[in-house]
Amino acid sequence: MADIKLRRARWAVAAMFFVNGFIMGAWAPQIPLLLPRHGITESGLGLLILVLGVGAVGAMLFAGRLIAIYGARLMLTLFSLASVAVLPLVVLAPSLISVALAMALMGAVAGCMDVSMNANAVEVERGLGRAIMSSSHGFWSLGGFVGSALGGLALARYGAEVQAIGVGVVCLAVVAVAIRFLIGDGPRPARETGHRHAALLPRDPGLWLLGLMALLSMIPEGAVLDWGAIYLGKDYGAGIAGASLAFALFSAAMAVMRFSGDAIRNKFGAVRTLRVSGLIGAAGLMMAALSPEAWMVTAGFAISGIGVANMVPIMFSAAGNQPGHGAGIGIATVTMVGYSGILVAPSSIGFVAEAIGFPVTFGTLSVLLVLVAALADRAAVADTARAKPQV
Repeated sequence: MADIKLRRARWAVAAMFFVNGFIMGAWAPQIPLLLPRHGITESGLGLLILVLGVGAVGAMLFAGRLIAIYGARLMLTLFSLASVAVLPLVVLAPSLISVALAMALMGAVAGCMDVSMNANAVEVERGLGRAIMSSSHGFWSLGGFVGSALGGLALARYGAEVQAIGVGVVCLAVVAVAIRFLIGDGPRPARETGHRHAALLPRDPGLWLLGLMALLSMIPEGAVLDWGAIYLGKDYGAGIAGASLAFALFSAAMAVMRFSGDAIRNKFGAVRTLRVSGLIGAAGLMMAALSPEAWMVTAGFAISGIGVANMVPIMFSAAGNQPGHGAGIGIATVTMVGYSGILVAPSSIGFVAEAIGFPVTFGTLSVLLVLVAALADRAAVADTARAKPQV
């Protein structure tokens, strides 16, 4: 009975990752439409994306503490239910002020759901006695692929409002089923004693370095999500469906690699996997920056997806095994810093790209992944502990 419960819990948390990715994927083809709808420039769009990111990272500051007090299951339930409304709120917002407020809410809900579902995935890992983090993130990428591919088609055929409401209805149906099978928090290991009363921000430099590595790994992911479609449309004349294909293939490549990620890491180790992944991701972004044809840019984004796929899951595993901290505190810290890469940092890309162009911008982003590859030894702690089944 316990095994059946844990298997169902594994699929339930996978569904949550899928829903979160599905919303982000469906959001990607909506982004270019904000420019004419609200009469803003790329710099103005960058400010709106900054508002979204500030809402997310600000909420993440407290997500770890909320999970410590109330448990990952309750928090994931609440934030996943709230997530079904965020895209319609942004798309249906009638004014620039209201869309800014809606994007701040979208960021806060998405950020807290991210922390909660990763924390719940750790609970499932402890129960099963094996890692599921990479494949869980694979379901996020799969959701991003489906959301972007179908969302782009629905957007072109039915319009922005119908697409956004349809996304909300689909997500509500999935979440309503999944929340029934989430598991609660298990017994805390001895090293997590005092977790509820820990400082809001830990003072371990090693943990913050892992967060920085996660941030540098996620900036390119956020750049493709927020600006890939605009890059292809502006510089190569791609239509809505063609531009959304870039993120769709990027997400598909990430999904395939993340479903293989646990086996790859078990065979080659966290350090080697992280180093090679960073170099592959950097090569893909450089290809996207230098290619003369739209299809080659799209292929470059797909290659970069192969590279970055398993970098962040390795960082989360390392954070959960960081000596002197509970897994919840470690993951919350690294998630907060790292996800600012996908939510906050891309806001500056609008200003940079407007000044120097997208090709130079994406070429510069490839250097960040080379830096992570150079720091790969810092993630060795990811292989020092194995999840043990709950008894």
